[in-house]
Amino acid sequence: MFDPIEKLKAYVAHASVSADPEFAPHMVGAREFVGGLLGEIGFAVEYVPTALHAIVVAKRPARGPAAATAPHIIIYGHYDVQPADPLELWDSPPFEAEIRDGRIYGRGTADNKGPLMAHIAAVARLLEKEPDLPLNLTFVIEGEEEVGSVNFRTFLKEHRDKLAGADFIFMSDTGIPSPEQMVITVGLRGLASFEIELSNAAMDLHSGAHGGAILNPIQALAELCATLHTPDGRVNIPGFYDEVCEVEDWERDELRALNLNEADYAKFLGVSQFHTPPGYTPFEAIRFLPTLEFNGISGGYQGEGSKTIIPSKARAKVTCRLVANQDPVVIKERIFKALRERAPAGLKMELISQHDATPYRVVPPGRSNTPADQSPALAAGFRAVEAAVKQVWGSRPFYLREGGSVGLIADLKSELGLDAIMLGLFLPQDNLHAPNEGFDLGILQKGIDTIEAALRAMAGR
Repeated sequence: MFDPIEKLKAYVAHASVSADPEFAPHMVGAREFVGGLLGEIGFAVEYVPTALHAIVVAKRPARGPAAATAPHIIIYGHYDVQPADPLELWDSPPFEAEIRDGRIYGRGTADNKGPLMAHIAAVARLLEKEPDLPLNLTFVIEGEEEVGSVNFRTFLKEHRDKLAGADFIFMSDTGIPSPEQMVITVGLRGLASFEIELSNAAMDLHSGAHGGAILNPIQALAELCATLHTPDGRVNIPGFYDEVCEVEDWERDELRALNLNEADYAKFLGVSQFHTPPGYTPFEAIRFLPTLEFNGISGGYQGEGSKTIIPSKARAKVTCRLVANQDPVVIKERIFKALRERAPAGLKMELISQHDATPYRVVPPGRSNTPADQSPALAAGFRAVEAAVKQVWGSRPFYLREGGSVGLIADLKSELGLDAIMLGLFLPQDNLHAPNEGFDLGILQKGIDTIEAALRAMAGR
């Protein structure tokens, strides 16, 4: 009998932090653990090397008389996790999973080991009941999602034969607003990230000897950054919004039907008020609009007390979340052009480009503007998942765009032409990327039931 909770505890024990080379042995342990689980339930498992962390590819062909016409579904997940720091803020050790009050706590429980375990458990349970299930299944589980899936596109280009014939992606690496309401994510924002560095003197200068005669790079950087937004919160870059995908009426209706409460959301976040562009609620802004955010700013003395200097350099870290139809390369070019035009005279400016991700959007069947070339298999997959959600959760799923980014989904679309059905399973209170990450065990069980029912329907059973 496949026990998903005990398996998840063992999976979490592998401290698979992809960002830190010191955790490399734990990365190997995590991928071999999850590969071993799939091998135990009848999958042929391969570890495909990349320039960093290998990708688990596990296959199980369809069986029975209907095998020749059976759908081929790729189930995606990732075995890497975020660093657990700061460790002192955890109530229990991050890599020793602990169950408290119906939740399992530990790094990776919600992102993405718990949701992936729901898929593995559902498949294990289904194959135990129906060993001749007419469904081609391929698991693709990578180890670099938390560092931007840096080698995933190369994997797709070099090993497309391993995924040949697939109809769509089925995955759970997105969220839901509450334990009572299921959401199928139909849009993900893209990403454009970079740094701005301004420098002046060759070294830090004494503020008494030189203050008033030298333009301080921190002051100049703050003034430059302030030009990137208008007072009402819009991004002040020519052309920034030109290609933005317009919000359709059905999307606003879906979001409105959730009856989300702004006051409750503000209280949860610990903010006194929201700052959104005119005409958008906070719930709409995080799903439908692109952003430009300052993620960090540095320069000068950072220690205790004071040090009276004019720093030689100042730097800002910036990311843009992009929506459907925006190209991160084009957006970055427009931002860099504006920054060069606005750069303070006399200072040297360096713009350091970092990783990008393309936004993604899919329209489920029955909604307006559904692409005419949407595959019958994808449409059938959406219907199967919706029926399974109604069966398990007691109500239909909502179809919403999400504010986060999963760049590899756009890569799968561009390289293989595959769309994704994204079944959300984690909650706002699951503390993804933060101390005390946890996963609701009730949602784990309902997720397993939903995925099993959906896969059975996809197989025509």
